[in-house]
Amino acid sequence: MSTNSGMSERTRVTQVTDAQPATPVSRDACLVLIYPPGPSLGRKFELPEGGVTVGRGYDCGILLDRDAVSRKHARIERSGAGFVVRDLDSTNGTYVNDQLVREHVLCDGDRLKIGNAIFKYLAGGNVESAYYEEIYRMMIVDGLTQACNKRYFVEQLERELARCGRHHRPLSLILFDIDHFKQVNDAHGHLTGDHVLRELAARIRRRVRKDEIFARYGGEEFAVVLPEASFEQAVRVAEQMRQIVEREPFEFEHERIAVTISVGVATVTEDGEVSAFIKAADDCLYRAKRAGRNQVCGPE
Repeated sequence: MSTNSGMSERTRVTQVTDAQPATPVSRDACLVLIYPPGPSLGRKFELPEGGVTVGRGYDCGILLDRDAVSRKHARIERSGAGFVVRDLDSTNGTYVNDQLVREHVLCDGDRLKIGNAIFKYLAGGNVESAYYEEIYRMMIVDGLTQACNKRYFVEQLERELARCGRHHRPLSLILFDIDHFKQVNDAHGHLTGDHVLRELAARIRRRVRKDEIFARYGGEEFAVVLPEASFEQAVRVAEQMRQIVEREPFEFEHERIAVTISVGVATVTEDGEVSAFIKAADDCLYRAKRAGRNQVCGPE
């Protein structure tokens, strides 16, 4: 399987802490850490009325101990009835909904990205209810790519396998992996790598139908479950996805990065073990890699 692309020898383990604010906190707004996975995932930070600084300096109210984060990276302050985020001349920038910002009035549901940490801003009449809804969503959705996560993928694949066995209809599984993704991170940095993962997922999601399941299976590995799709149909879909990725380079901060994927396809017509089905597709994926990458392979 692919290695997790989000870590490198220069990257320390993410540590997120919150200092006790000197002023009262706002009860109508908070930040929720939705990425990366780890012990702090899902942590809620109620925003002080007097504002809070985010960075890797130990005097920051929200501490992000990562190399891609500046010592004082951004500040969030009350602005009228809501909050505004201001970049503090950080090295790597502050992003809201994947757009680089200097100053931005936060709206309910905005995603604030600092380094590789992603927060979701919650505001409104019932923040507690929205927080618990977000926690549930985090149980099934990958915070970076917005694809389903591995846990949800496995649960749904079990369900589809059982349905396949009951109705004797085909079930296909596509696994694909970004070719030489480590080279993207090494040459352009992990922020660029995160952008590629996010934009690739957005392209593929537009091709996935409502009854299909699209998930991030590993670091740079993704899966698509195709209920009632024959092997031939699944190969056509896989080839379309390969072309979607190859056709247009990804652009991030004026850099264009050409990306390709290797794809494996497996099909079953009866119930079986989830692990065996995934292995069958994974074996095909590695056949595609061994054959030169940027192609679709099925069983031998």
